[in-house]
Order: sequence, then structure tokens, then C-alpha cells
Amino acid sequence: MNLNNHSAKPSLACEIAPDRVIAARAADSGQVLELCSTSELAPGCVVPDLTENNLRERRSVVSALREALGSVGGRSHDLIAILPDAAVRVVLLDFETLPVKPQEAESVVRFRLRKSLPFDVDKAKVSYQAQTSAAGMRVVAAVALNSVLEDYEAAFVEAGFVPGVVLPSMLAALGGAPAEQPTLVVKVDVRTTSIAILDKQQLLLFRTLENARGVAISGEQLAEDVYPSVVFFQDTYSTNIQQIFVAGVSDMASASPALHSQTGAEVRELVTASQLGLGGGSIPKWRMAGVVGALLS
Repeated sequence: MNLNNHSAKPSLACEIAPDRVIAARAADSGQVLELCSTSELAPGCVVPDLTENNLRERRSVVSALREALGSVGGRSHDLIAILPDAAVRVVLLDFETLPVKPQEAESVVRFRLRKSLPFDVDKAKVSYQAQTSAAGMRVVAAVALNSVLEDYEAAFVEAGFVPGVVLPSMLAALGGAPAEQPTLVVKVDVRTTSIAILDKQQLLLFRTLENARGVAISGEQLAEDVYPSVVFFQDTYSTNIQQIFVAGVSDMASASPALHSQTGAEVRELVTASQLGLGGGSIPKWRMAGVVGALLS
């Protein structure tokens, strides 16, 4: 995984979700998607999990990758791979300082992570990004078991592509969220609801919840799931949410009033039609947050 990637960003991104593969290519301007494609997966092909095998029907996943990426890849084989949120643990850590040397800093981060994970951190890939905060340093760490991560990466390679950058879906989506003011981002998939709160482009809260209702979750149910995080943020930072972005929800007509009633904030879709340009095709924009955020951030 790569939260800090200083090389040239690929123009191709592909998300493996529990129910489908979504691939997209950015236009040369980097402001809009040029092409998009999707390939559905049968239930049970991908079962996101932190510790167990995720790709239960590997041949079907590889076939879906080839189909989706074959429509948009062109000559490019390097891509941003986007994984389900339930396969990666994202943890926020606060430090007074961190060692200057990257290897020493990673050791300190790994030590702090030991009590936050349901698996051995020594058997995991850790990628992190550090930002200056009021308390010193705020670290956003993404952690996945080597076996889980390598299984996803190998599927991309078998399909003929190179996953140079790997991100969990919600962190990818946050690349498309303007957050100079207190901002709530909610992203739903068929298994999870991920919640992030940012302010001044700094991630202040991150949670991934189980979601048995899938993308058909009602606005009232979504607002109920989000409410504890909103209250925690307000109590901790003594400020209110000013704007809300939503992705992965098919019924915004239900979600918007429920979330607005809870917070008083303006509610908008995270992905806009202008970002998809003519390349969006028939794929609903509410499904596109991962690839849009990864490519257009």
C-alpha cells in the first residue's frame, strides 16, 4: 500500500469491490475521467476480511479485471489498485514527534499499532502519512496482512497489470473531498459503511462499520449509523459539521434530508457528473468515488 507515493501517479485506476470491478482512466488534463468500465461479480466471489482469504473465486475476479481494464487500459499497465475497506485497517495515531529516518519512524508506528490490530503487525504491510497537528504529529496508517494484500496484487498481475499504488476504497475516495472546513464523508458499499471527518484537509476521524443493508440502506438508517461519530467529533473538537459528502448510496433523495436534519449541514454527492465527463457511460456516479478520488485528487 502507498499512502505516500512520490512517483508519477498512474492514469489508470481499478477498484475491486465485493460485488463488482470498476476501472477508469483519467484524461491527460487530470480533471476528468476519459473512460470507465465495470464488470459485475457473483455474490461470494470477493468476501473482504482482515484475516481470511478475500478472493474466494479467484478465476472470476481475474476475468472481471481483464474485462473491465481491457476496455480502458490502452497501452498502460501501471495502475492504482483500490481494495475494499473491510480488507484494510485504517488507524489514526497521535505523536509528539517522529524519528526523521523513515525506517525508525515506521518502527515506532508499528509498535503503537500492536494493540490496535486483530493480527500480528509483523506479518502486515504498513503504509502511513504524517501531518503536523495541534498535538504534534497525526499519523494516518493503513495496515493489511501481507497474505491478504499479496492475494489482491497477484490478481492484478495475473490480469496483466501492475498495481504500483494500492489504497483502501475510502482513503482513495477522500482524494475527491474538499475539506477546508469541518467535513463529513460517508461511503457505503454492499458490506460496510465508512465514515471520515476532516477539517483543513486533515483527517480527524475514521471508522468502518458493518453494513448488512448494502447500498439500498435507507436515509434514516444511514443517519443513525453516522450519528455516534458526529457526536464524538462535536464533543472532541467543539465544532459542528459544515458540509457532508455521500458516496455509494443509490437513494440520495432519502439520505440527504436525513443527514441534513441530523447536522444542519449541506449534503451533496461526492462524485459530480462533470468529473465523469463523457467517460462515465452507464455506471452510476455514486459507485465511482474510489476511482474518481484516486485519479482526480
